[in-house]
Amino acid sequence: MLPYFYFDPTYFLVIIGAVISMAASGYVNATFEKYSSVNNRSGLTGDDVARQILSSANINDVAVQRIRGSLTDNYNPREKTLNLSETVGPSRSVAAIGVAAHECGHAVQHDTHFFPLALRNAIVPVVNIGASLSFPLIILGMFLSGRLIQIGILCFGLVLVFQIITLPVEFNASNRAIQILRADNLLTEEELAVVKKVLTAAALTYVASTLATALQFYRLLLIFGNRRD
Repeated sequence: MLPYFYFDPTYFLVIIGAVISMAASGYVNATFEKYSSVNNRSGLTGDDVARQILSSANINDVAVQRIRGSLTDNYNPREKTLNLSETVGPSRSVAAIGVAAHECGHAVQHDTHFFPLALRNAIVPVVNIGASLSFPLIILGMFLSGRLIQIGILCFGLVLVFQIITLPVEFNASNRAIQILRADNLLTEEELAVVKKVLTAAALTYVASTLATALQFYRLLLIFGNRRD
């Protein structure tokens, strides 16, 4: 069993993935901070915009509420809540408006039965189980059976599948946000250009996370892919 414990050069794939993820996270935080001081001309807050968008989309069963943290914003399809963070909900910045509109995009997706979102929500329980079992199975397989390693790699692959499905969900939500803000005349074209920069930076974090997971998955295949004993 010793070969599995010496220095593994494929670990650089994990390092590359971590660097990509940190760079993307730093970029979105820097972009949001840069434009968080640019207030929209209408004087609307993130909360105001969220309620207006939901109302114009005839979505009356989703509550807009405040949660702690910075950029912790999310839409909860089970509880039908649109949760805006302390840096977005009360803010009048163009950046905050973009984030609030993005989360509203998810609410609209849910209301219109957007297939990628429905698929992602449906596989969440299976993905959670796979994520929790993948590495324990791989470790056990190193001592017991190569079959367990294969099952562990497949379980980890579910995480990658989930993240790939997440990409069109996030891109579509951002596109919907831009379209809604423009159609409802909530922002000027100049302000929309700023929103695009913020949402593009946010989208890069999902791309980076997917790449990091793909590199980890590839690493597992390189190390264990041919073992069947």
